[in-house]
Amino acid sequence: MTELWTLIKYLILGLFQGFTEPIPISSSGHIVILKNLFDLEIKGLSFEILVNFGSLIAVLLIFRHDIIRLVKNGVIYITKRDEKAKGDFQFILFLIIATIPTGILGLLFEDIISETLSKPIVVGYTLLLTGAALWVIRNLRGRKNDGDIRVKDALIVGFAQAVALVPGISRSGATIVAAMLVGMKQETALRFSFLLYIPVSLGITMMSFTDIITDPDFNAMAIPYLIAFMASIVASFYALKWFINVMAKGNLKYFAFYCFIVGILVILFI
Repeated sequence: MTELWTLIKYLILGLFQGFTEPIPISSSGHIVILKNLFDLEIKGLSFEILVNFGSLIAVLLIFRHDIIRLVKNGVIYITKRDEKAKGDFQFILFLIIATIPTGILGLLFEDIISETLSKPIVVGYTLLLTGAALWVIRNLRGRKNDGDIRVKDALIVGFAQAVALVPGISRSGATIVAAMLVGMKQETALRFSFLLYIPVSLGITMMSFTDIITDPDFNAMAIPYLIAFMASIVASFYALKWFINVMAKGNLKYFAFYCFIVGILVILFI
C-alpha cells in the first residue's frame, strides 16, 4: 500500500509539473508546495531534470513546424544569404542572446536558489509577484511581430527568464510579461517565450545528465520517476495547447487571480 501511495504521489507531481510548466503560474513553485504537502524529500536534481525534459518534449511537438522553419531558413541564410530567410535567422540569434542571462545567472546562483529560496513561504510571496505582473499586462496589445524584435528586447526577455529561476516566479509568465512590455504582440510573445524554453531546457538536461547517472537514488526511484516523466509529457502537451487558446482570447487575468489566491493560501497555511 505504501509503494502504491508513493507512485500516486509521483504521478500527481508529474501531472502538476507538466500542467503548470507552460502556463504562467510557476511549475517549480507548485512542486515545492506539493513536496511539502506530501512530506516528500527528493534528493538530487534527477526528478526535476526528468519532468522538465518531459515538458520540453511537449513543447518540441507543438512548435515543431516553427522549429523546422527556423532551422531550415537559418541554414539557407548562412549558406546562400537569401534575404527572404534573414528574418528567421535573426530570430534564432535573438533566442540565443536571450538564453545568455539565464545561463550565467543560473550557474552563479544555483546553490542559493535551490537551498535558500526553495521554501513554501518564498513561493507564496513570489506567486503574488507573478500575479501582479500578469495583472499589469492583462490588457496590453503590442505591435511587434517576429521581424520587429531587437537585441534590447531579447535581453530584457532573457533577464526575465533568469529571474524565473526563483521558485514561484513563472518562467512562461515572466518571459511573456517582459515580451509584451517591450511591445510584442501576444502571439509573438508566446512563440518567443516557448522557443526560448527549448535551448535553456536542453542545456540544463545535457549539463545535468551526469547527475542522473551518478544519482544513488535513481535506480530505486526509477519507476516513480518514469511515471512522473510520462505524466509531465501528456500534461504539458494539453496544457500548452489550452494556454495558446487562452492567450488568443486575452484571458491572462484569470491566471493572475489564481496566483493571488494560491499565494495567499500558502503564506497563511503552509
